Amino acid sequence: MISVIGSINLDLIARVKRLPAPGETIPGTDFSTAPGGKGANQALAARRAGAPVRMVGATGRDAFAEQALSLLGEAGVDLTSVKKTGAPTGTAMILVDDGGENMIAVIPGANADVSEQAVRGAELRGGEIVLLQHEIPLSTVEAALEAARAAGAVSLLNTAPFYAEAARFLPLADYIIANETEFDLYAAELALEGSGREARMRTFAKRTGRTIVVTLGREGVVSATKETFLHVPTLSITPVDTVGAGDTFCGYFAAGLAAGMNLEAALRQAAIAGALACLKMGAQPSIPLRSEVEGAKSFAR
Repeated sequence: MISVIGSINLDLIARVKRLPAPGETIPGTDFSTAPGGKGANQALAARRAGAPVRMVGATGRDAFAEQALSLLGEAGVDLTSVKKTGAPTGTAMILVDDGGENMIAVIPGANADVSEQAVRGAELRGGEIVLLQHEIPLSTVEAALEAARAAGAVSLLNTAPFYAEAARFLPLADYIIANETEFDLYAAELALEGSGREARMRTFAKRTGRTIVVTLGREGVVSATKETFLHVPTLSITPVDTVGAGDTFCGYFAAGLAAGMNLEAALRQAAIAGALACLKMGAQPSIPLRSEVEGAKSFAR
């Protein structure tokens, strides 16, 4: 079982030819809505990868709530631990340009109500995988990491978005997943020694005993443990929309570990899934099925 404790949003997506400069108004070319939120995205990715998944989070009682949960429900994610609060359902305002790059503003709404009580109510168990991100209160994330360790569960922390104050509890997670920008910022906060990213990753792994995973976009993914350093390639693609690619990676990586894959195999599966997610619009609609990922493995570099 994979328990995802995190955010649930409805994404409001506008297509533009280019991203605006500060203070600039530009015309858009298209608008759509799609379920999102880093927690929900990762839960759906893990489920589409074939793992049993439950979602722990919160929505409002508004019209957005049903839309935000629709694809999770269709996929068979356990939603019994999703609570309704008096706050509005979380939303993300997303601009995507013709090159697939994006700008995102996230309004937490009900996600701010995911409390330490929700962690206690989840009753984490030994052997399960707990997947977390930073779109719920950081105090809840820290409590969940502590609860996972006490229960004997395996914890994965996606360090997005970056918060300097989160640096102190990163070593509570068994696996830390960051993109290159996030890792460099956390490396500075933690004063990691080394003249380059690989050296600083090795320092973190040796200092904490944890596994650090850093995604590099089209360059694939790198990972450091106390004993090893891996560089795993990904598919060569022309992206349509990069929204949700990182979340797809996290969900598929968690599912790979849950299925008993070794670190390199789980990273390879996740990197391919993340690349495929860039070929369609929207965070959750773009998450590939397991059969698509399996079919693309022979094309990985």
